Amino acid sequence: MKLRRPGKSWRYLLLVFAATTLASGQARPLPGPDVQQIYLRLLPQIEKIPIFDHHAHPAFADDPDVDAMAAPPGSLALRERDSNPELVAAAKALFDYPYNDLSPEHAKWLVQKKAELKKAKGGAYFSSILDKLNIEQGVANRAMMADYLDPKRFVWVFFVDSFMWPFNNQRETARNADEEVYIPLQEKMLHRWMQLEGVSKLPATFADYLTFVSHTLEDNQKKGGIAMKFEVAYFRPTKFSDPTREEAADVYERFVAGGIPSEQEYRTFQDFVFRYLLREGARLHLPVHIHSAVGIGDYFNLYQSNALNLENVLRDPRYSNVTFVMIHGGYPYDRQAIWLAAAKNVYLDSSETEIILYPAEFKNVLKYWLETFPEKITFGTDAFPYNEVLGAEESYWLGVQSSRTALAAALAEMISMGEFSEVQALQMAHGYLHDNAVSLYSGKVH
Repeated sequence: MKLRRPGKSWRYLLLVFAATTLASGQARPLPGPDVQQIYLRLLPQIEKIPIFDHHAHPAFADDPDVDAMAAPPGSLALRERDSNPELVAAAKALFDYPYNDLSPEHAKWLVQKKAELKKAKGGAYFSSILDKLNIEQGVANRAMMADYLDPKRFVWVFFVDSFMWPFNNQRETARNADEEVYIPLQEKMLHRWMQLEGVSKLPATFADYLTFVSHTLEDNQKKGGIAMKFEVAYFRPTKFSDPTREEAADVYERFVAGGIPSEQEYRTFQDFVFRYLLREGARLHLPVHIHSAVGIGDYFNLYQSNALNLENVLRDPRYSNVTFVMIHGGYPYDRQAIWLAAAKNVYLDSSETEIILYPAEFKNVLKYWLETFPEKITFGTDAFPYNEVLGAEESYWLGVQSSRTALAAALAEMISMGEFSEVQALQMAHGYLHDNAVSLYSGKVH
């Protein structure tokens, strides 16, 4: 007997049945041949999503307030070097750069073009960069806010590490060439806070010192600060003990007038102040941002800065009302770090990671995060003015383009493997690029 081929109506019903089975069945381990088509459908929709940039350092190259620390000489990953040809694409996209390289003679054109635009646009210059990249609003992670940043487009996150370094830091500075750069800048930052609070010298008692710290946080919040930031991984291990106030007070009052505390004595003081700042963050509803990934310089200690070192703090019920953001997502321990977000008050930010990694690899980071706690991850660029040619503008572009393409690729694979629908994927994309971060700052950002 000759078998008849199914007609069009039957073929349609078979396709519907297959789609229904896929939607309700087990996810597949490999993407199918449709992944490229899904990617091409998703990317234009993802490019239309307005971004909230959760971590960046918008500034001109000559602005000393771009950070509370500076970058010492050190090794840079391949993609971060000024030889990266993608930076030419950034200059073309943002400034209509007419050349195909950044040779010194050609780079002069870019420097001049930026100077002309800065003069013409004034305080709207960096806002215009956000407009070109469809960034609705972004964080300005800076020592002090700049008057050339529009407060409607840039919200301030300020640094608090300096409160942990009030004593004679001669031994700390001498540890290595990185600390020789970093520690004096922390001393400078502390003195700036003191000057702004009208404190001429360190208070004689620990109680008065903590009052000064609290007043600084309160005043920074009144000036528009939406969160506090720790870069502590650059200066010491991120494992914090739990000393008593009396122990910390003893150290403070023995060394405030002079002398060099031992390493253990200094750690006791710092560990208490760190935890005090967390409690103040809860009281003032200031989220706490913590650098949690690889850092610059030749002496950054990956083992001692592993985000998992903070687990005893992040899972401490005393800080359950503190909102923590693990800046840079713990990279290269990103697969472990996402499990810190199992706690309801812990979030991961992907800034820097999408600049260090090319989209092909960053896609895998996002994919793992999206498959684990998609509502707990946020986007950031870590834009920074490296020099007058390669400024924050180009790193904004690189971060945005890398993240949008990697996100589309990750979601396309997950859809193809039957993990969820395109509608759900776009909801996740909105969450990662905008909604998840905005929800942390009710009424303060948009």
